[in-house]
Amino acid sequence: MITADQLRAARALAGMDQRTLAEKAGVSLPTIQRMEASAGNVRGVVETLTKIVAALDQAGIELIGENMPSQGQGRGVRLKQPGKR
Repeated sequence: MITADQLRAARALAGMDQRTLAEKAGVSLPTIQRMEASAGNVRGVVETLTKIVAALDQAGIELIGENMPSQGQGRGVRLKQPGKR
């Protein structure tokens, strides 16, 4: 699963605005806006989530699951304590 915070951070790291991510993923802008505004895990149609993850992957972004090691090399970010700000 991907969280709204993770989606916003991934998009920012890729240097994309919401409209650009929507275009690259082939989804609507309101879909990206709704997903980023949600609390906790992003909910949506699996096909839509897959398109968004693929677009981020194409941009060089690796989404790292909770308690999972990074598989890639390079720089990135990880939230140490999810839910604490």
